[in-house]
Amino acid sequence: MADIHPTAIIEPGAELGDGVSIGPYCIVGSNVVLGDEVRLVSHAIVTGRTTVGPRTSIYPFASIGHPPQDTKYRGEPSRLEIGSDNVIREHVTMNPGTPHGRMLTHVGDHCLFMIATHVAHDCIVGDHVVMANNATLGGHVTVDDWAIIGGLAGIHQFVRIGRHAIVGGMSGVEHDIIPYGSAMGDRARLTGLNLVGLKRRGFSRDIVHDLRRAFRLLFAQEGTMTERLADVTELFQDNEPVMDIVDFMRVDRERSICQPRDDGGE
Repeated sequence: MADIHPTAIIEPGAELGDGVSIGPYCIVGSNVVLGDEVRLVSHAIVTGRTTVGPRTSIYPFASIGHPPQDTKYRGEPSRLEIGSDNVIREHVTMNPGTPHGRMLTHVGDHCLFMIATHVAHDCIVGDHVVMANNATLGGHVTVDDWAIIGGLAGIHQFVRIGRHAIVGGMSGVEHDIIPYGSAMGDRARLTGLNLVGLKRRGFSRDIVHDLRRAFRLLFAQEGTMTERLADVTELFQDNEPVMDIVDFMRVDRERSICQPRDDGGE
């Protein structure tokens, strides 16, 4: 049974799971589905064709599911899907997709969106992602599992952020960040590997050692990128994290790969 404050507005057609809690002055739209034990603290708006997974908490003044900030959008029935066990803090905004993208914006599970973060139309956000205060994703951005985006960072449309990567605060990211990479700067450049994150996630010393060797080879001055990718594949084909980087770099992409500021890098 849902616990709904008398000042909240639940439009006809909204679907509420068991144990949903909706606090004062919240609004839930007619096409919204809230999973079991979802909590809207107060003054939160969830609208559009939006699904929120179980045990996700949404804090005051969050705006979830309103139309995309895209001048080409004409009211098409695009969707926003939010997974389970997320924390969506005050003033966060998330928009559904567009016909020029996937018609879907997707957020995974166990993510933390700190105050005033923004997830734009057609973004795909993985699991265990953290976005710090005022970080923003442009349209069509992909953020893979366990990535961290620092406060006030801005991610350009169509950029990919690889798994376990970290983006420093106040960075402007115009290029794809490799998995396990660390990037920062007003026009972000790779600064090496996310060694602190790798340690926290329990990666072995041997794997980290191979990742560092592979990083140096991939961003060395000698040879072409195609040649360096082939060399790294031959040397580290049994190392799954290294091959994550290789596979990421080989994908056809809208944006180029973010490079170290100086040749050689890590």
